Amino acid sequence: MFFKKIFIIQVFILISFSSFADEKKEIVTQLNNLTSLEFTFNQIINKKKENGSCLLEFPGKLKCKYFDDKQKELIINNKKIAITQKRYNKTYHYPISKSPFLNILYKDKLLEIIKLGEIELTKKLVKLNYSNENAIIILFDRKTFNLKGWEIVDQYNNDIIFSLNIIAKNDIFKKDTFKVPEIN
Repeated sequence: MFFKKIFIIQVFILISFSSFADEKKEIVTQLNNLTSLEFTFNQIINKKKENGSCLLEFPGKLKCKYFDDKQKELIINNKKIAITQKRYNKTYHYPISKSPFLNILYKDKLLEIIKLGEIELTKKLVKLNYSNENAIIILFDRKTFNLKGWEIVDQYNNDIIFSLNIIAKNDIFKKDTFKVPEIN
């Protein structure tokens, strides 16, 4: 009886590890076939809620329009981050070098998180927990393996919870879509 219980536990553990490997394999397949995303988002930064829509193009390009009274727009183009408040005609530039966005906007970084991250399965999500300089949790839909969001702490120690809903995949964007505005 004792050996039977041990055998059942070992089989369960082997099936769990095999399932985790299958989940990661499916996520990697999805990412390898992805060149761009269009999505809507909800973001919580230190309990402040924001929402909007984004265009993401691999590698390293992101443009988000926030649905707020400041008409905020964020553009990332490889090495620069620009945040524009159109209502006030102000643009602020930041270096991307220390931004946790690097983990999301470059497939090689994202694939590293998937490969080395600890996997946790919930009823609806696959969570990948990864820690190096920055702790990050990447969320994927458990059925479709689509990216669903992330949880990070940014360089200013802000807790950021970012959830997204994919509208389109692999669209081609106009050449100047990710043009960083000049400093004003």
